[in-house]
Amino acid sequence: MFAVLKRELSAYFSSPIGYIYLAVFYVFSGYFFFGVLYSNTTSLSNVFNGMFTIIMLLIPILTMRLMSEDLKNKTDQALLTAPISLVSLVLGKFLSALIVYCLGVAITLVYGVVIAAFAPPDWTVVFGNVLGMLLLGSALIAIGMFISALTENQVIAAVGGFAVGFSLILVNSLSSLISIDWMKKFVSGLSFMERYDEFTNGILDISNIFFFISVCAVFVFFTVRVIEKRRWA
Repeated sequence: MFAVLKRELSAYFSSPIGYIYLAVFYVFSGYFFFGVLYSNTTSLSNVFNGMFTIIMLLIPILTMRLMSEDLKNKTDQALLTAPISLVSLVLGKFLSALIVYCLGVAITLVYGVVIAAFAPPDWTVVFGNVLGMLLLGSALIAIGMFISALTENQVIAAVGGFAVGFSLILVNSLSSLISIDWMKKFVSGLSFMERYDEFTNGILDISNIFFFISVCAVFVFFTVRVIEKRRWA
């Protein structure tokens, strides 16, 4: 797994993808942080709230090459015959994208330190927000990796990721249009935005943590199954 992780991390920074992703992440988070400074508040919730949509749109750029590149270059066969399990292979790729994502998220802790120079922020809320952002990113990376495993075309993988992102953003709007209570509650329960917003509001709900971890685990499992099916095809 660590060999795959090292290989994938190297691939991110031997191409423009890793640098472009981090640059865009830092630019938008910096823009939202400037708004916090301008409004003379010590709350970073606006930064985390604003980054929700940005993350939804950035993650596909991070995941589009995870599986598709090997399929296109025909290097997937070498990986499939390597002396490692499919779970280790998939987790190595997943963790590489997650580490790059964490490099982006880490800037929010720097913002907390900057705020602390003016007034003590509520670090419990800050770390809760960071946890929410990490859980959201993990789930989206797992979904994007699964989409990448379905095609050898990176553009199609990216477009598929964008489509899923937009769909998840629209779940809240969809639930508001449903009049049947149990169905509305079910659709609302699938809303990434609603669950993520609770983190940004300082609410640490175990069910939200379990939801994101479950989504992550399910799509990692789906990716393993797709690769396994390809191995025996």
